[in-house]
Amino acid sequence: MDAFQGILKFVINQKTVIGYSFMALLTMGSERLFSLVAFKCPCSTENVVYGLVFLFAPAWVLLILGFFVNNRTWRLFTGCCRNPRKTLPRGRFCYVFVQIILSSLVAPVMWLSVALLNGTFYECAMSGTNSSNLLKWICKGKPKECWEELYKISCGKTSMTPTDNEELKLSLQAQSQILGWFLICSASFFSLLTLCYARCQSKVSYLQLSFWKTYTQKEKKQLENTFLDYANKLSERNLKCFFENKRPDVFPMPTFAAWEAASELHSFNQSQQHYSSLHRVVEDGLELSPEDEETTMVLMDTAHNG
Repeated sequence: MDAFQGILKFVINQKTVIGYSFMALLTMGSERLFSLVAFKCPCSTENVVYGLVFLFAPAWVLLILGFFVNNRTWRLFTGCCRNPRKTLPRGRFCYVFVQIILSSLVAPVMWLSVALLNGTFYECAMSGTNSSNLLKWICKGKPKECWEELYKISCGKTSMTPTDNEELKLSLQAQSQILGWFLICSASFFSLLTLCYARCQSKVSYLQLSFWKTYTQKEKKQLENTFLDYANKLSERNLKCFFENKRPDVFPMPTFAAWEAASELHSFNQSQQHYSSLHRVVEDGLELSPEDEETTMVLMDTAHNG
């Protein structure tokens, strides 16, 4: 039992690494499936477009999906057109949006890296080029047929010898793999620099940052459970009153202003140790409504302005 709990704790602590590893394996499998099943290089003047579409279109789709599945995207944009200050009262829109973009770029970069390491898409795209400079570089030391029949290289239908044909294919695949490793190294180094910069600019210490992350995870989990609990109670009350044809009892709920404040993206303030927007609302934005004996959430600013 202790061993199982130890394994479970390790998995929870390393869930980010495990998640990225699973994403990498899924990307590799998807790329391999695309290469074997869907990808058929036309071996014509359309090689460039066809190869680039298979190289970049899935990356673009993964980028869009990254925005869709990122909760911060919807927390940032929900209601921002009607009242931008309620979402980002301190004007941190660009900063948060860049964070969302960087997190959404993980899957596309993985796809491009795996696709380039495989070399199939790049080989097809480059074999259809009409650029004299690229042709001079690719066909250097090769027969003149290379200039005229390079687009047929992926299908092996050139009039060149099998040896020259294979050398050209290997050369194009080598170029693709070099670009793939360059992308991996660049992305890794950029990620390290970004993380180091973020930690250097941190307003809290390492231990407090660890506590902050733990608190955020616990609050998110308990908030989801509380949503379910209150939704069940409210729906049960409404259905009971509907079928029994009677007036409902008072059901304590946060005010509209409290929902708005708790939905803001949180910015840490050293003078007040609030670890989330919800924490800040509870600490600074709660007071008892004089009209009701129930505890209701009312923003202090709203009450004062009223």
